[in-house]
Amino acid sequence: MKAVTVNSENIYKKPKRNAWKVFKSQRYLYYMSIPFVIWVFIFQYLPLWGWTMAFQKYRPGLSFFEQKWVGLEHFRTLFQDDHFYQVLRNTLAMSLMGLVAGFIVPVVFALLLNEVRIQVVKRFVQTVSYLPHFVSWVVAAGIVTKMLSADGGVVNDMLMGLGIIDQPVQFMAQGKLFWWVVTFGDIWKETGWNAIIYLAAIAGIGPELYEAARVDGASRFQQMWHITLPGIRPTIIILLIMSIGHLLGTGFEKQFLLGNHLVIDYSEVLDLYALNYGLAMGRYSFGTAINIFNSVISLVLLFAANGIFKRYTNESIM
Repeated sequence: MKAVTVNSENIYKKPKRNAWKVFKSQRYLYYMSIPFVIWVFIFQYLPLWGWTMAFQKYRPGLSFFEQKWVGLEHFRTLFQDDHFYQVLRNTLAMSLMGLVAGFIVPVVFALLLNEVRIQVVKRFVQTVSYLPHFVSWVVAAGIVTKMLSADGGVVNDMLMGLGIIDQPVQFMAQGKLFWWVVTFGDIWKETGWNAIIYLAAIAGIGPELYEAARVDGASRFQQMWHITLPGIRPTIIILLIMSIGHLLGTGFEKQFLLGNHLVIDYSEVLDLYALNYGLAMGRYSFGTAINIFNSVISLVLLFAANGIFKRYTNESIM
């Protein structure tokens, strides 16, 4: 009787899947994705051709081959401009303040709102909190300016009523306060909306975990700390990585609408710098160079943050 030999490698070896069979079995999903791929290509990748303007002395009306190529001249001009570093400081300061506050406040708000047991109150608070998100920054900036006004502003009236200050504070005329005004304005406008995704992640945590914790005598705070927060940690990390990737992309609406000539040294950011010293002055190539710098730094930050979190928390978006 012959002994039967079995190759253990063949037992655990996964069968290879033919790429054509995979495509054929999932062809309808691929067909459904075609319109979105076309949309991304047209509106996200095709415009990258315009980056060539940063290496030219671009003149409207001339064809691509008639443009004068200047290499890295616009980038050298950018890095030799002292005003650029001031604008970069403002951008990083407001971005970092917004990043910290924009993550801590919505997470805390979602945790506290989740602990509300009266459903009517919970729905009312959630609805009121995310309504400002649908208000344009034009209207929101007017509300913030009125609230901080030295003439009848609710913030000054409240601070004076509590005896914290003796006379109204000119919040909108002090450059050192501008970063805080933008940060708190952004918190008021976006906290409720940003908390929705955390509430959705909390809803996905199994109720049996809370029941077991209550049986063991855990308080509501202990349940929040040891069950809720670890349960939404992947969501927090993924959103944090994406926010770090957009650290320099703060936009310009808030700064443009809330700023004025008295605080311009603190309110001007990279997007406003590109608008004022690029498009407004007809320096299209210089404005493109600023945007390329912004995009490259954002890409580096995204990959760096993704690599760090992937190494230490095993959570990543790539």
